[in-house]
Amino acid sequence: MTLYRADPKDGVAWITGASTGLGRQFALDLAREGFVVAAMARDEERLLTLVEEAAGARGRIVPYFCDVTDERGMERTVAAIEKELGPIVLAVLNAGIYSATHGERLETYNFTTTYGVNLLGVIYGLVPVADLMRDRGRGQIAIIGSVTSYFGLPAAGAYGSSKAALHSLAQSLRYDFDKLNIRLQIVNPGFIDTPLTAKNRFTMPGLLAVEDASRRLLRGLRKGGFEIAFPRRMVWPTRIMRFLPEALRYRIMRRVTGWDGRRFGTRSKR
Repeated sequence: MTLYRADPKDGVAWITGASTGLGRQFALDLAREGFVVAAMARDEERLLTLVEEAAGARGRIVPYFCDVTDERGMERTVAAIEKELGPIVLAVLNAGIYSATHGERLETYNFTTTYGVNLLGVIYGLVPVADLMRDRGRGQIAIIGSVTSYFGLPAAGAYGSSKAALHSLAQSLRYDFDKLNIRLQIVNPGFIDTPLTAKNRFTMPGLLAVEDASRRLLRGLRKGGFEIAFPRRMVWPTRIMRFLPEALRYRIMRRVTGWDGRRFGTRSKR
């Protein structure tokens, strides 16, 4: 059985976290491909400028304002999109946040806020949209993860573990979703030049322009399999590292990231 791939003729694309970064650029690219895009975020002003930016595209962008951590609000938003625009045939669960996690000053808030957006925010969108796709017998869902899901990286205790949970979630649900003709994909990009990564104070290998990342995501949704990961120059070395003995990988990562030279309470010098 060939799993369904979304087509603009069949219905609507829904993107969370669409006001900035990859979500914003991908909403524009989907509109240019002819999709009606339900672009969702909390920031009304940025969403309205996104609508203006899409003027003249083959499709169009319609703004929806909601916080992904609001479970009932997400249910209402999905219902409103279906009622006002038509069936959601493509859902891109993209909203995410990053805050560095340092062992010498752990904060519960760092974990709860990160998991609230990155993990629960995905689940709150996944559940209602998957129910609708199940009833229709087709759909496509992309969950935006990260290469940090492959193994633990310095300062990524909250972020990386939230993305690892998404990868495991997608792997588990795939068994059932395949039978329901719902194409489920996990997207594991490397570093993308967005406001989220602008806060980083370390070298980001393979840093991609957001336009390039969006093109790769679009290609993956059109032709790719379960996992969409890019860029290769970062993904493949990271995948290989997963199979190294834990002690060896740990030593390599300490050296590569400069963590041996980092002092508590300071950023590592590079």
